[in-house]
Amino acid sequence: MKSETILSLTDNFEGHSQQTDSGVEFWLARDLQYLLGYSEWRNFLLVINKAKAACEVSEHCVDNHFVGVNKMVQLGSGSERVIEDIMLTRYACYLIAQNGDPRKQEIAFAQTYFAVQTRRAEIIEKRLLESERVNAREKLKQTEKELSAVIDELTGGGQNFALIRSKGDEALFGRATQSMKETWNVPEKRPLADFAPTIILKAKDFAAEITIHNARTHRMGTEGEISEEHITNNKAVRETLIGRGIRPESLSLG
Repeated sequence: MKSETILSLTDNFEGHSQQTDSGVEFWLARDLQYLLGYSEWRNFLLVINKAKAACEVSEHCVDNHFVGVNKMVQLGSGSERVIEDIMLTRYACYLIAQNGDPRKQEIAFAQTYFAVQTRRAEIIEKRLLESERVNAREKLKQTEKELSAVIDELTGGGQNFALIRSKGDEALFGRATQSMKETWNVPEKRPLADFAPTIILKAKDFAAEITIHNARTHRMGTEGEISEEHITNNKAVRETLIGRGIRPESLSLG
């Protein structure tokens, strides 16, 4: 396929993509029909139905990727009528291309185009998730640094921080920190939080923030008081997670 043809097809496909109010990219099937070289809607519908079947087999929700809509079109007489159309996600377009007539150069192009675009979106999503985890880890570091300072200020013993954090971990996971390290294969000298999933980092951060607030508010002057507070907060967070079907100790590492 000539480079001029590739550039032209790329412009056509990208020029027909649209955005919903929530920022989801989609194509309209009536537009995609012509982009893929199909002159008759009924023939293109056969390809769409094959793509829907493939979507179902891949255990994706068909209704999330193929959304029926109605739109007004103008007739030659100047009047208008309603016709059926389908909003298609990038993944739906990819499946349609995979089930199209491979003899059409438009289909050959679309198979590669949507495969690349889908992979690019997956990479972007992965990087965003990684960035979110890094930010959550840094936030927890700052919160634990503040908690350590509060413990030192109120009890006069900065060494109490490690003990209090360990008790909080046991309350959150239902088992000791060392046990969780073994479960997640955490190297001996690395903190458990360096390997924890994002949701656990945020859970630990939330519990620690509550401990800081209450320790300061109630002027807790002993390790025992702050430990009890931290245990209570972590147990409360654990109960919330379990109530939503999330068991902290059963999550895979981040």
